[in-house]
Amino acid sequence: MDVAGFAAFGDDAVAVVVGVVLAGGGWVYHKQQQARWEAVRAQGLRYGLSQLDALHHARFEDAVRDLMRRDGCHDAVRVGGGGDLGADVKATDPYGRHWVIQCKHRRNGLAGSAVGTPDLQVLNGTARQVHGADVAVIVTNGRVTAPAVDFAKQQHLHVVDRHTLGVWASGSRPLWELLRAVPPPRRPTALS
Repeated sequence: MDVAGFAAFGDDAVAVVVGVVLAGGGWVYHKQQQARWEAVRAQGLRYGLSQLDALHHARFEDAVRDLMRRDGCHDAVRVGGGGDLGADVKATDPYGRHWVIQCKHRRNGLAGSAVGTPDLQVLNGTARQVHGADVAVIVTNGRVTAPAVDFAKQQHLHVVDRHTLGVWASGSRPLWELLRAVPPPRRPTALS
């Protein structure tokens, strides 16, 4: 190859490299913008109780996952379904605590069947031992029986009833600020 041919080949190679760099830069910019928009959307996420009541039970689990993400649990996942062993949503909060949440959606809200002690017994039997929870929670858009509330207190489980769910879903306070006796942070963070 003569000098002129080598120079022409070099110009083509430079053009290809520049094109690849520009395309890669555009892709990175797009991903950054997408992440920023997702963060803004998550921070503004709100639900009314009527919206939650109207959801299918699987979408209710998605909503609880999204609320945990809004609150800074970036790894929140919905794991519910057949054989979920009492866990519908798992998450790690910004303080390093592992959350296991069992969701009990009632199509008729307060008029639906109450969450009872058997539901909490399942959560109690699996949340810590099987799923490694620091915080075990049952969330319902309905009501909870008094014996179930007593059992939850005895076993250090957390109950998010319709009232607490309404406050959490419509506000900007994370769930751990609404619950009593949440375990201390696992690790120091900028928030602690």
